[in-house]
Amino acid sequence: MTPTPAWLDLDRDGGDLAGQIYRSLRDRILLGQLPAGHKLSSTRAFAASLGVARSTVVEAYDRLKSEGYIEASAGAATRIAALARMRPERQQGDRVPVKEESPEQPPYRALFRPGAPDISDFPHAVWSRHLAARSRSLRIHHLGYEHATGIRELREAILEHVSVTRGVVAEPEQVMIVPSTRAAIDMLARTMLRRSGRRAAWMEDPGYPAARLLLGDAGAEVVPVPCDDQGIDVSRMDGPQPALIPALIPALIYVTPSHQYPTGATLSLPRRLALLEAARRHESLVVEDDYDSDFQYGSRPIAALQGIDKAEVVAYVGTFSKVLAPGLRVAYAVVPRWLVSEASEALHRRGVAVSTHVQAALADFIDEGRLRAYLRRMNQQYAERMARTIGMLESHFGGRLFISGGNGGLQLAAWFRDETVDDRAVVAKVNASGYGLMPMSGFFIGKSAPGILFGISQAEAAAVQRLAADLKAVL
Repeated sequence: MTPTPAWLDLDRDGGDLAGQIYRSLRDRILLGQLPAGHKLSSTRAFAASLGVARSTVVEAYDRLKSEGYIEASAGAATRIAALARMRPERQQGDRVPVKEESPEQPPYRALFRPGAPDISDFPHAVWSRHLAARSRSLRIHHLGYEHATGIRELREAILEHVSVTRGVVAEPEQVMIVPSTRAAIDMLARTMLRRSGRRAAWMEDPGYPAARLLLGDAGAEVVPVPCDDQGIDVSRMDGPQPALIPALIPALIYVTPSHQYPTGATLSLPRRLALLEAARRHESLVVEDDYDSDFQYGSRPIAALQGIDKAEVVAYVGTFSKVLAPGLRVAYAVVPRWLVSEASEALHRRGVAVSTHVQAALADFIDEGRLRAYLRRMNQQYAERMARTIGMLESHFGGRLFISGGNGGLQLAAWFRDETVDDRAVVAKVNASGYGLMPMSGFFIGKSAPGILFGISQAEAAAVQRLAADLKAVL
């Protein structure tokens, strides 16, 4: 049974008691202090021992179960799942040509363009007020050169947001403000390639074409790692086999674990732990691109990979381009402590910066609760639009297409059941009517499969009906 909860010191004034219980149990599971097969107390008994409501413990258990840490079934005890044990400290590790072709980017305002938020709902009046106020009254210390990594107010606001919503654990000094995720990926890639002396960079296949090109531009040899409905599978590169040849040992590993781009898959817990262990063993940096995970439909989002990283091998990258609007040009990277100095120097050297009055206005926007309110509203709207798109595809094209993802994010992948279909030709014909669809085959480095990637942010009822008719005409 679960030990007496003396080790679980709840901060009863800190709120989110279910989250505190979840994180405490999760950390002990990852460190092996609660081993596989260990029987947990019933929710009623555990709640009584802690002096909290049973519903609080039920919420914590449900979250652990949904993320794969515990197993439970009707009439059976709740037990710890069989997982790889985390190693808490960073240790010394033991010491494919890529096609540059990528899917053509459709016009930003094209209907059903993947990855594009609906900026018609952007809170213009509120944002303008914050921006005007900060433009008139910037503090003198914001106007110098000393904020190459971003002003402290914004770094603190971002950290508070991602710690609550994504489980990120860091200090404000670890947060770097950049104009885009591309700038963050470029900075991290160049820093790690120089630091490690290696050239290999592992990447999901299929994966984000812009990241592939950025890694190549930085001097990396991109190595495709297969990705399926459980996410990237590093065992295909790093399993129980002879040691990797030196040329394949990665300087960094680029992943989109919460909503894999483009498939929409969520990286399973066993594979998360395998990825972290591979990075620790090879002294590699995992670049976790969490580009649109603020949008989650129907369930609570799984915690960020960075939040369970005990060896400090993960750099967490996020953006406000997908959350609010691309025109803001604000993104961020939360880097491990050992990389702070080099990352700061790289940003300063390259002159990659965001206007300080935009940073200050965004900090005010977050601190006032405007971001939280906006996300609540857009999650509801995007959930309806995702469901509407899925319903249309299943109703009209269920015999031709099968769907993956759809639980969150701004895009939806649909695959042709007939693998001989030329998805590029299909997409080109449909897009001639003003759409921004993308062919799935263009996201692969190795052997590809045909399909279509749909953006859902503008999937109003009339637009979905029109798309159904135009897609029928082509197919």
